[in-house]
Amino acid sequence: MKLHGQPGPCKTGDRAAAMTTILYPEQLYENDWVEREVYGRKAVIRVAGVAAMADLSDVDCAAAEGLCIHGLRVTAADIARFPQLRVIVRMGVGYDGVDRQAAAQRGIMLCNVPDYGTTEVADHAMALVLALRRGLALHHDLQRGPSPGWKAITTPLVRRSNVQTFGIIGLGRIGTAVALRAKAFGFNVVFYDPHRPNGSELALGIARAKTLQALLLKSDVLSIHAPSTPETRNLLGLAELSVLPYGAVVVNTARGPIIDIDALGALMKEGHIAGAGLDVLPVEPPVEPLPELLRAYRAREEWLTGRLIITPHSAFHTPEAWEDIRRKSAETMAAALIHGQPQNVITPEMY
Repeated sequence: MKLHGQPGPCKTGDRAAAMTTILYPEQLYENDWVEREVYGRKAVIRVAGVAAMADLSDVDCAAAEGLCIHGLRVTAADIARFPQLRVIVRMGVGYDGVDRQAAAQRGIMLCNVPDYGTTEVADHAMALVLALRRGLALHHDLQRGPSPGWKAITTPLVRRSNVQTFGIIGLGRIGTAVALRAKAFGFNVVFYDPHRPNGSELALGIARAKTLQALLLKSDVLSIHAPSTPETRNLLGLAELSVLPYGAVVVNTARGPIIDIDALGALMKEGHIAGAGLDVLPVEPPVEPLPELLRAYRAREEWLTGRLIITPHSAFHTPEAWEDIRRKSAETMAAALIHGQPQNVITPEMY
């Protein structure tokens, strides 16, 4: 455990003893200069450097009033170890890795960082769409073969942008950024999001589907940008994905459990879905026994050539985004725990 932010040796009852303690379980950065710049002399920063919450020492848990987590899951049992905890900041957009009910029962505020990585994820989603729809992945794979042939391949994957409808599930920050990019590429853009206010489509110059089925019926490309909630988990199963037009492409840069990956694989194998780009999976990293689609992908089965692109939940990543998440997480923690002006609070109705 590393301890930072103290002005010097202190005795009980002096200024340092009254400082807020903020715990970073993971060792994410080589130094803490950004955090110290944000918190100033109002917080002690403890960096534990553990691989799981269960590995935290009782001393760290007892001291922490704020908890900043990135990739670790936080269970009810974990939360019970923190007698003084008041704020949890999830260093990212999704917050499904935290037991929100347990936090709420303890009166612990949960915040996220919704405004980092927006452009990166939007660019990544569009890159997956274009790599599939322009046949980049297909022709790249084929040219590595023994006798590839120097010619374009006729395939349901390859379509002109302006004859396709680009469907978006979830018109938050990232969904909006994707809508603008897809529109710039000439797609006819339609979204479904029951939580967006009326008129959102007018401001962006796109169309709105009143129901999920109405969106799916016309989506030659389907891009998912919704959080993982009870409402969205298993949102797209066999019945829903079967509604997509023949030859559709599906891209998911949101959360893996939104799509039934077995249903996706079955529809790809029969040709109904032409291609898929997945930055997220139901289980990350994937473990045995693998879903059939992932098994076929790893085995490089011929029927999947050029049709499936998988990236390791890396859509958010650039050096600039990594810097953003660091600073914005600290600012969110400081706003809630030090300044008494909370922001980005996850409320029960958002669970």
